[in-house]
Amino acid sequence: MFHNIREWAEARNLVAGSDPKSQYAKLIEEAGELAAAIARGKRPEAKDAIGDMVVVLTILASQLDMEIEDCIASAWDEIRDRKGRMVDGVFVKEADLPLQN
Repeated sequence: MFHNIREWAEARNLVAGSDPKSQYAKLIEEAGELAAAIARGKRPEAKDAIGDMVVVLTILASQLDMEIEDCIASAWDEIRDRKGRMVDGVFVKEADLPLQN
């Protein structure tokens, strides 16, 4: 699927014809749409926004001479053995937890 996104973006000059700052702004726009969909309980719109964010991230990675698959693999390698706990609904990694007295 990522290969298809890259080909689609290249054919429309979205990689070379834009820049990482502009693509990041687009990512934040899509994140706002996701926030609105979640706040309104609109699952189809949330699904669309998440997909749009993946497309934007795929393009952004290409602009930075990376492949999104490598970015995901790198993140997975970093988190796969991570320990921590949920604090107010957010996972906090062990290294960032406050010291216990």
